[in-house]
Amino acid sequence: MGAAAQEITSRFVISAGDNFYPAGVRSVADPHWKVSFEDVYTAPALQTAWYAALGNHDYRGVAQAQVDYTRHSRRWRMPDRYYKVSAAALGTSLLDLFVIDTSPLVDRDNYDEILQQLARGHLERRDGARQIAWLDDELRRSTAPWKIVVGHHPIYSGGHGDSAELVDQIAPLLEAHGVQVYINGHDHDLQHIRRGRVDYVCAGAGADSAAHVTPVDGTRYCVSRPGFAMFRLDRQALRLEFRDLTGRALYQARLERTDHARG
Repeated sequence: MGAAAQEITSRFVISAGDNFYPAGVRSVADPHWKVSFEDVYTAPALQTAWYAALGNHDYRGVAQAQVDYTRHSRRWRMPDRYYKVSAAALGTSLLDLFVIDTSPLVDRDNYDEILQQLARGHLERRDGARQIAWLDDELRRSTAPWKIVVGHHPIYSGGHGDSAELVDQIAPLLEAHGVQVYINGHDHDLQHIRRGRVDYVCAGAGADSAAHVTPVDGTRYCVSRPGFAMFRLDRQALRLEFRDLTGRALYQARLERTDHARG
């Protein structure tokens, strides 16, 4: 990742949740911050802003600690459980980035996740309706040529499968407001799926093992191999590239802006 980031002069990094295994962090002083983040991503080109989403494993710890760590780090950026990063903050006029918190939407009736939280002494219930209303409003107000939404859980997937709650609540907002790309983790693989006018990119392969994945409706590419995604953006196209854990290129695609997105 460090070599790839230097190659493209990366401006920032996106972490799509499950940032700390197996059960998040307990506080801003948890040793995980050093062992799993600060002492791992040490390459000079990775000393940029890291915009992070929360995942289900993060909720097994103290999720708020990851928000609070923003005040203790030069790199870690999670100002809230869900948030917008404006074009101005990103240093480009081309992109607004929206990071959402999918666990309260997907796992509210997931008894395994509920038990995992209870076993660690806590259970969080969040207001999903408020987040949906926030996303709808922020996407409507955005005038950036590109709008990208990041969440931990997939909307469509050949790994864990589709997330019915996100298909019902998030996918229509992406289509309605001209979002071009949704980036997710959760599945330990690399996928590029196109449904409707939206490209769905799974970059959840930064794990210690890959998981089985199969093509589904709209799949342009999928592979079960540890790796990461790279993005290069200009006004008319977003260039997506998957690389494996050695830095070898696996797949490249040029995602064009649509007339709908320009409207």
